[in-house]
Amino acid sequence: MKTIKHLTLAAILATTLPALAQSENEMEKDSKTLTETLNERKENFNATAPADKKKDYAEGIKAVEGSGVLEAAINVGDKAPNFKLNNAVGKKVSLHEELKNGPVVLVWYRGGWCPYCNITLHYLQENMDEFKARGANLLALTPENPDKSMNTTEKNELEFQVLSDLDNKVAKEYGIVFKLTPAVAARYEEGFGLSEYNGNDKGELPLAATYVIDTDGKVTYSFLHADYRERAPIEDIIQALDELKKD
Repeated sequence: MKTIKHLTLAAILATTLPALAQSENEMEKDSKTLTETLNERKENFNATAPADKKKDYAEGIKAVEGSGVLEAAINVGDKAPNFKLNNAVGKKVSLHEELKNGPVVLVWYRGGWCPYCNITLHYLQENMDEFKARGANLLALTPENPDKSMNTTEKNELEFQVLSDLDNKVAKEYGIVFKLTPAVAARYEEGFGLSEYNGNDKGELPLAATYVIDTDGKVTYSFLHADYRERAPIEDIIQALDELKKD
């Protein structure tokens, strides 16, 4: 059986890219936006990946586009379904309870195996002060099993809460779950053992969705995209939070 290397979230946030591991001052001097960094990753994949792999992934994205998931998903103006999920230290977290403290930025990431997710998590971590300054909290949901290799100290040092949405139960309530094509599912299984990460062999994933939810539970910003390499720009999230203050 293949040995799967599970990365702790602390390791992800610290080691995603050499450029992201620079000191804070260096990052301020020569920083790139999340979108720019993701595009660089995408361009590198397009330049180096085998043609058959690129074909499988492109067809996978087209399948998501045609699945109807983008149209069915919770969107701006909708009431965000409440949920209670365990965080990284096993404590139940309720969306409604979190909203009593301020607006919530709700983000789905596919798992520690996804480099685009790891990059995004790093940028979210780096911008937590911006979110907090606007009274907002960040909740990151993932379908993968809780990382048992992560010690309590690492878990408690996170600046945002990571919630385990096993079997995509909450993601399905938000309408953002889709089925992988057989070709993509096979590549994910062979490449890193998706079923071991998620604890099932359903071949389902959530969109890499982002929502801003106001204190009344209404969605005021949404980012939904068929291409998993596209993520909500940090500046757009901040702008959406600023708009809440104007209302």
